[in-house]
Formats: sequence, structure tokens, C-alpha cells
Amino acid sequence: MATPFKTRFLTLLMALSFTLPACSQAGSNRTEEQQAEEAAAPRPQVVITTPYGDITLALYNETPEHRDNFLKLAREGFFDGTLFHRVIEGFMIQGGDPESRQAEAGQPVGSGGPGYTLPAEIVDGLFHKKGALAAARMGDQVNPERRSSGSQFYIVQGRAFRNEELDGLEQQTGRTIPQSQREVYTTLGGTPHLDQAYTVFGEVVDGLDVVDRIAAVETGPGDRPLENVAMTVTVIE
Repeated sequence: MATPFKTRFLTLLMALSFTLPACSQAGSNRTEEQQAEEAAAPRPQVVITTPYGDITLALYNETPEHRDNFLKLAREGFFDGTLFHRVIEGFMIQGGDPESRQAEAGQPVGSGGPGYTLPAEIVDGLFHKKGALAAARMGDQVNPERRSSGSQFYIVQGRAFRNEELDGLEQQTGRTIPQSQREVYTTLGGTPHLDQAYTVFGEVVDGLDVVDRIAAVETGPGDRPLENVAMTVTVIE
């Protein structure tokens, strides 16, 4: 029988899925020198404007496919008028579905995208701390390569974890949580059970309080906010 923690873990994972059929988009091969140069470069930033305030995000150079795709979509206005269509307090807020833009109140959303997926860029050291920006994706059963949605993303709210909980998670997954990450998870908080399963490609640098306010809105079926939380996304040039 599943433990309460494991049951809730599996339930929360469903919030990060989408139902767009996966299409192929070729990735690029980069040398170690190129990767090092990218990681050292200044991180591009975007601002998500919502009725609850602004969220400023820095995009990781270590995940160039996701970084460049997010910047491209933002510059095209792809996200403007779309909703944070799925919100779970203590877990995350999810958006990026273009079909949410015209969705009527109560209409199920979360299946839309730009028509392609992205190759996973799961990088050691990029983890699901509070404020992490990551890509939603289809489940492992139909997506063993863990390819990301071309547009749907989530921002982690999470919660603070006790060391005993992190010990239990290590036992369940067989994965060691580095001490530096433990310190973050026991203070700032996050969602450590998602690490190494989804591509983390940025982080909130200003506006964590806005994430908290959006996470606290009243929701209905499918974890959709009862009142629309629309966004515009602007690249800081």
C-alpha cells in the first residue's frame, strides 16, 4: 500500500502533465567548453505581469534549448493573455497553455501547446527550490525521454521539509540530496521529489510573494482558479 507521502506525491505529479501529443524537435550538440561559456554568461530575464503583481525570472544558460524557446515565445507574445490555469497551494502554479486564452469559466484547460516538444535538459545542481521555473511534460509511461512541453511551465511554491522527510525521500528514490540543497529545502522550501524528473530552466529573482498570492487563490475542478489569473510575459532587453 502506498504511504500517504507517496500517494500525495503521485497526485501532485499529475498537475505537471499535459496531453499534447509529443512531436520531435532536434537538440543541439555542445562541447564542454561551450557549456562552460554559456553557464558563465549573464542570465537573460523575463517579467511575468499578473493581476497580483510582477514575477521576474532569470533563465538558466545551462538549459539553452528551454531558455531560447521561452525567450522566443515571449518575444512573439505567445504567453500574453494566457492563464495560470492550474494552481495547487503548497506545490506550484502552472501556465503556458495557449488554449487557456479563450477558455470560458470552468472549462477544462491544460492540453495546449505550440505543436512541438523540447528535449529534456535535466542538469545536476538545478533543483526544485521555491521559485524554480520548470517545464511541464507528459508522464514517463508515454514519454520515457522526459521531453518537455513546448510552452507549458510551472513555478514552484512548495514548502519547507524536515531532514527526516528528506531522508525518507532518499530511501524511496535511491537518490542522494546534496547538503547544499538540503539546506535550501529545509529553509526556503521547494518540491524535492520532482528533482531529476523535470527540466528546471530558471528561477524567480523577484516576486516570490506574488507566487504565494497566486497559489492561494480559490480553485475549482482541475485546480483551475475560479477567477482568471492572466499573464503577459516581457523579455528584459
